[in-house]
Amino acid sequence: MILLDKPFVSEFLKKTIKEYSYPVVKTEVVKELGIINEPYLLDEKSAIQKAKTSDNLKIYTTSENSIGWIAKHLSFTNLPEKIDLFKNKAKFRTLIKKMYPDFYFREVQPDRLRDLSVKNIPMPFIIKPSVGFFSMGVYKVSDLRQWDRTIDSINTEILCAKDLYPAEVLNTNSFIIEQYIEGEEFAIDAYFDSSGEPVILNILKHVFSSGEDVSDRIYISSKEIIEDNMDQFSRFLMEIGRLSKVKNFPVHVELRRNGNGSVLPIEINPMRFGGWCTTPDITFSAYGFNPYVYYFTQNRPDWAEILKNKQGKLYSIIVLDNSTGVDGSQVAEFDYDQLLSSFEKPLELRKIDYKEYPVFGFLFTETRAENYSELERILKSDLSEFITISK
Repeated sequence: MILLDKPFVSEFLKKTIKEYSYPVVKTEVVKELGIINEPYLLDEKSAIQKAKTSDNLKIYTTSENSIGWIAKHLSFTNLPEKIDLFKNKAKFRTLIKKMYPDFYFREVQPDRLRDLSVKNIPMPFIIKPSVGFFSMGVYKVSDLRQWDRTIDSINTEILCAKDLYPAEVLNTNSFIIEQYIEGEEFAIDAYFDSSGEPVILNILKHVFSSGEDVSDRIYISSKEIIEDNMDQFSRFLMEIGRLSKVKNFPVHVELRRNGNGSVLPIEINPMRFGGWCTTPDITFSAYGFNPYVYYFTQNRPDWAEILKNKQGKLYSIIVLDNSTGVDGSQVAEFDYDQLLSSFEKPLELRKIDYKEYPVFGFLFTETRAENYSELERILKSDLSEFITISK
């Protein structure tokens, strides 16, 4: 069954649900989303009973906002415990400590940041909420001079973001400090099947504009990215599955590979693929199979067949986060037409209410590898050229 929640449910997922009659739990949020009398809706009482009687229940959530519902109503299962094992970054680091015994991390309360001596913490390091989402509150600290500025930025961002997401998704009551992981960054959509075996549904490379950049601007998938990383990332996920003992468990994984070729996880997001229905939907656009269906049917992609004729094609998710320095409430207009004209083959544009969320939208594109410059331009842009400021 599926738990739909804010901030976004794509038309592609809605179509998938309708076509395959996947049960959707009829929560209050689902009603707010305007999904009321569909035949696939399952009232909450029936959903709970289904969870009690099913030996092989598969649940998918579009948003980590639904974690609260699972914790409240499915506490008789081990699912809340398994979710927390991944969602709480301090617990996750503890889980994988045997895999990475020399990896530095510590948990700290926000009101103790000013008093914290960072002289003995290996630099550079990352500080972020122990329970976080969408790069909010994530900062890289490279030297002592940055530390005070970082604390000020964290305190400001806490105030701005405190009402955007529930505590299960973004909780700034605790932060984790961990050593910075050098190397190329990747994102993976996968699920652990009913036997606990991992199945990879897509691999994307997260590209950055500079060494200090921690934004989510561009993720790229391609034949080369998938083929070059499939074996190593599958082995990594097998070890994660062995430690966590999860089954029927979708995940969105973020990791880096360092100069020695070792894979180190940044985080593993539970019970979903990429947020805002991004990565699973572009998988369908790029490779022609439906990740939601593959999870529920326990199907495995035939990558050798899927990647035929994909040589030299880049499939990108462009996150149009508001990096303009102008609050969304002060933006009168975002010029989406000008944005689209900057790309040779836009696949889909999703406009987001930028006055409510700190993002203008999401753009899926197909780009010839030799035309990578169009991606580089948007990667380095703060998007100010697309906005009109209110007078």
